Amino acid sequence: MTYTGTGDKVTMPERAIRGVEPDGVVRVGLTGGIASGKSTVSRLLAAHGATIIDYDQLSRDVVATGTQGLAQVVEAFGPQILAADGSLNRAALGSIVFSDSRARHRLESIIHPLVEEAARRVDDQARIAKGVMVVVHDIPLLVETGRADEFDVVVVTDIDPAEQVRRVVERDGASQDDAWARIRAQASRKERLAAADIVIDTSGPLRDLPGKVNRAWSTIIESESSRFST
Repeated sequence: MTYTGTGDKVTMPERAIRGVEPDGVVRVGLTGGIASGKSTVSRLLAAHGATIIDYDQLSRDVVATGTQGLAQVVEAFGPQILAADGSLNRAALGSIVFSDSRARHRLESIIHPLVEEAARRVDDQARIAKGVMVVVHDIPLLVETGRADEFDVVVVTDIDPAEQVRRVVERDGASQDDAWARIRAQASRKERLAAADIVIDTSGPLRDLPGKVNRAWSTIIESESSRFST
C-alpha cells in the first residue's frame, strides 16, 4: 500500500498493483467515505489528465425527471419521494434508505445496473480516445459492492470518522445522529483501507491535498510505465 499522508511520506506498495489493461489504459477505482474529500481528489486527478467517471453524477442522471430509473424508484418507494416539480426528493428518499438496510438494498438493485450501463459507455469511449492513459472510476460504494479487483489501482481517501461527522454536519446541516447513520451505512474505514493500493490522507488542510494527489499520480504512472518497460 502506498500511503500519501502528512509531509512527504510515501511508502512503497506492500502488494503489486494489478496489471494494466492490454490497451495500455490504467483503470483506477477511487473511493472514500462521505465527506472524505473524494470529489476534490477526483478533480485534482482530472487536472493531471485522467478521464473521470463520476458514479455520483451518473446515479443522479439515471433518476432524472422523466427517466425510466425514476419511474422504477417511485414504483418501489411511492410518490412521497417526489418533489413538487416531479423530480426526486433526495432527502425524502434518504430518510427511508439510510435507516433501513432492506430499503437501501432495494434502491441499489434499481440504481446500480443503470449506473453500470452508463459507466461502461463512458469507459468504452475513453478507451478509444487518443492519448488517454488513466480512467478513474469515482465510486462511493466500490468496497461495499465488492469491486476492488476490477481495477488496476484502488485509491482510498481516508479520514477519521469523527471528522467526517463534523464535515457532514457543517456541509449538509445534518444532525450528528444523521451523519453517523450515513457513515454506518457505508463500508467501515478498516474495510476500505484493506482494499486500498494507495491511501490519501484527507484530514489535513485543503492546501495540502494537491501535493498528496501529485504523489499518488506519480505512483500510478510509474507503476504503469514499469509494466510496459519489462
